[in-house]
Amino acid sequence: MARVVGVHGIAQQMKGEQVLLSAWRPALADGLTRAAHAPVADAEVAMAFYGDLFRPPGELLAVGDPVLTAADVAPGLERELLLAWWRQAAAVDETVAPPDADTLVRTPASVQAALRQLSRSRFFAGVALRALVFDLKQVSRYLLDAEVRRAARQRVMDRITADTEVVVAHSLGSVVAYEALCALPEHPVRALVTLGSPLGIAHLVFHRLDPAPEEGRGRWPGTERMRWTNIADHGDVVALEKDLRPRFGDRVRNAIVHNGAHAHDVTAYLTEAHTGEAIAGGLRAP
Repeated sequence: MARVVGVHGIAQQMKGEQVLLSAWRPALADGLTRAAHAPVADAEVAMAFYGDLFRPPGELLAVGDPVLTAADVAPGLERELLLAWWRQAAAVDETVAPPDADTLVRTPASVQAALRQLSRSRFFAGVALRALVFDLKQVSRYLLDAEVRRAARQRVMDRITADTEVVVAHSLGSVVAYEALCALPEHPVRALVTLGSPLGIAHLVFHRLDPAPEEGRGRWPGTERMRWTNIADHGDVVALEKDLRPRFGDRVRNAIVHNGAHAHDVTAYLTEAHTGEAIAGGLRAP
């Protein structure tokens, strides 16, 4: 059974458990090595895969993601999240022109401008427009589609066994893992490690969590003894709020790291010494 369970982020719908583990396992081992801790065996690392829930059904003459355009960015959550990404990208990348104070994401012109500017950013370099729109829709589907949310969360819960000591979750996966652990309040998971997490984005993500925050504070996931470490790169546009303590309390340990040109890349996060130390802190001595 798995001592460490990984939970992937967005844009993994064309992969699967084994493909993801082929990248996660060595990167995780490198992070533990940087933290002067022995790597865990490959068999002790499992992946909670939910990406297929977002994969379009196959049909003749269709390949990959559906062809999406700016017109497919829905009003409400999707446009608000797009604007938030644009603002953050402009704050960390001088090549991105910021939205002006009068920008209204309700208008098609502002959606097109946001996508055009993000396509110029270092963060979204090489990401096709249709893929960027599809990423927005993955976030909105998880938060707004109750059946997708239930199914994704169940995938994580099914992977967490009596032997699981650490849950490592990236990007949207940190939201799925958080909610899954809240649904398993008595499970003795020793550590949650969130990487590039959007959990702190107030009205777009935080206030939509299940269970809902109470009096501005999110529920602690798992038992009171569980350690939670949140790690974010300064230039990670997805992790808009780098410090989760205002949302979830001072027990959350936060670290800012430097992933270079690949701010949101999970392998860059996993090989970091801070990540290795957080994972090592949740592993029982052999």
